[in-house]
This record gives sequence, C-alpha cells and structure tokens, in this order.
Amino acid sequence: MTAKPVLPREQANRDVDDAIAYYLSEGAESAAFGLIDALDLAYTHISGHPATGSPRYAHELNLPGLRLWPLARYSYLVFYVERPDHIDVWRVLHGQRDIPAWMQEPDASV
Repeated sequence: MTAKPVLPREQANRDVDDAIAYYLSEGAESAAFGLIDALDLAYTHISGHPATGSPRYAHELNLPGLRLWPLARYSYLVFYVERPDHIDVWRVLHGQRDIPAWMQEPDASV
C-alpha cells in the first residue's frame, strides 16, 4: 500500500495550535514539543495504515468512514476519514472532551 498525504482541515490545525498554546502557557515547553512529535508519528502511521484507526464514533455520529487514532503518551485523538487520494484529518481533540458535541461543529462535514 502506498502512503497517502495527510491533509488536516483548518479546524484540526486550530485544535493543535490550541493544545500547544495551552502547554506553553503552563510552562511545559517539552510537552508542547512532545505533542508535535507524537502528532507527526500519528500522521505517519495513518498515512500508511489508515484502516487501523478505530471506527468507534462513526456509528454514534452517523459519519461513515470516520476513524480515530490516539497520540502516543498524550490524551489526544486524531479524527480522520480516508479519501481515495489523501487522509482528511477533521479534528485533533483531547480524549476527555465531549467528543460527539465537538465533532458536530459546522466544519465537521463529509
């Protein structure tokens, strides 16, 4: 299988920026850099193996094809859909959030 490019949506990029800003505001610069590294590893994994992500929320949210992949050592989840020519990353959310509510925002459309 050929790796597909991972294309985060604007909202996914904002999610990551918010998480990094939080760590930096708490004086946890190493955690912020670690989050970036963990996200890079997650994107690399789902690029080559998109079907390995959990479809846990796909049925609950009625979003066929939605999958999630957890970040190593962080409580963040990458939500994505595999497209024919790329991986469409919708959100990067903390696992303790109300995931169904956060995924129902206007930018979360197929």
